[in-house]
Amino acid sequence: MINRSIIFKIIGSLLFIEAILLLACLCMAVGYQEDDVLAFIITIILTTFTGIVLHFLGRHANNYMSRRDAYLVVTLSWIIFSLFGTFPFMISGYIPNFTDAYFETMSGFTTTGATIIDDVDKLPHGLLFWRSMTQWIGGLGIVFFTTAILPSFVGGSVKVFAAEATGPVTTRLHPRLSTNAKWIWVVYLVLTISCILSYMICGMGWFDSINYAMGTTATGGFSTHTDSAEFFRSPAVEYIATFFCFISGTNFTLLYMSATHRSLKMMFKSEEFRFYTFVVIAFSLFIIAQLMLHNGYDLEKAFRCGIFQVVSFITTTGLFNDDAAQWPHVTWVVLATCMFLGACSGSTSGGFKSIRSVMMLKIIRNEFKQILHPNAILPIHVDGSNIPSQKRVTLLSFLAVYLLLCLFASFIFIAAGVDNTNAITITLSTLGNVGPSLGLEIGPTMSWSMLPAGIKWVCSALMLIGRIEIFTILVIFTPAFWKDR
Repeated sequence: MINRSIIFKIIGSLLFIEAILLLACLCMAVGYQEDDVLAFIITIILTTFTGIVLHFLGRHANNYMSRRDAYLVVTLSWIIFSLFGTFPFMISGYIPNFTDAYFETMSGFTTTGATIIDDVDKLPHGLLFWRSMTQWIGGLGIVFFTTAILPSFVGGSVKVFAAEATGPVTTRLHPRLSTNAKWIWVVYLVLTISCILSYMICGMGWFDSINYAMGTTATGGFSTHTDSAEFFRSPAVEYIATFFCFISGTNFTLLYMSATHRSLKMMFKSEEFRFYTFVVIAFSLFIIAQLMLHNGYDLEKAFRCGIFQVVSFITTTGLFNDDAAQWPHVTWVVLATCMFLGACSGSTSGGFKSIRSVMMLKIIRNEFKQILHPNAILPIHVDGSNIPSQKRVTLLSFLAVYLLLCLFASFIFIAAGVDNTNAITITLSTLGNVGPSLGLEIGPTMSWSMLPAGIKWVCSALMLIGRIEIFTILVIFTPAFWKDR
């Protein structure tokens, strides 16, 4: 049986949190005295009222939560958060269409960063701040954020965390989940503040610094200007963005442990981090060579653009400092591969995750050994820990479903009239929560406004599926999920 009372209680609590976040945006709108003030006031009232109603419906809830309840809570949290997040855009009139508004909000909360807004510079400061806020909160997970703030809001928080966690291997800093969540958020805050200060030192204004820092550390990609990082024409800004995107793509638990032990060696002991670093270096060198040979870039510009785009795509940030649509087509293959791979588990990035790539390579290696030694027992170890057979099966199942979703979605997009290149890269971009596409019709510097409404809804669904890693949401659609036993 689904425990409806506990679900109402949790969703109600989450809406109170969203109302507080909207209040911060209202303060920003009031400060700049722009025309989005009323939109935020109405949204806050509606969100708070709905939270009160849901909390009332769940007032008799006990704190027991089954695994099914946890999966349903996580999925509904992201859907409902995005629903109420559309109201400021719609009420203000800047995105009057519900489909577009929902696409924009879901793109924010899932840290995808794809936008339907053709001219971002025309948005008022309050709405710009709300766009950045959505991706910053969504970076580590909506429920994870609430667990850090309200540790006792539900007894089944461990199950909820498991349903929202990214990656096949979860590391803990502390036995208590709430304490673990707080320390992870400390790392996140330190990164964000450091990024803000770094941008300001480079001459960026305080408003842009805060917004770009939230987009960078959340690996979201929303910007306050249509031209993204290219707007500032500042190599220093681009290098800082590259650095913080790369760091934000690293497992936050690993970052915390390395910082507390004051040892970079600890980071390089991680097989996942070594793989992630190797891919970034190798792909960057390849693109640098291509840009110098075919586009006539000098060494510094080729290095800056190459490493910026590789890091942006593999961390699924989606910021850009150059139009990759004008690059040699072979570089598109490299960037599409980055979209698929993603950065590290336990980070703010999306994609397949580097840890899964490491495990896949070890499984393939063992298969070759097994051919030569059929009776050998070949365990798989990652960072000294044995990976049980069940996790290997789960990994292969995840890969199979991921590829099938890519194939199915690409087919839908092509059938709807999207060109082949964009169909494939839009699929990889939404499912991997990357943001930009590759192609000439909808390139990395363009908005997604030209897509048909039905395709935007498919994209929104893919963003959500990719953000909570496929199984959490797809299991809800299985008949067994709704059976009592």
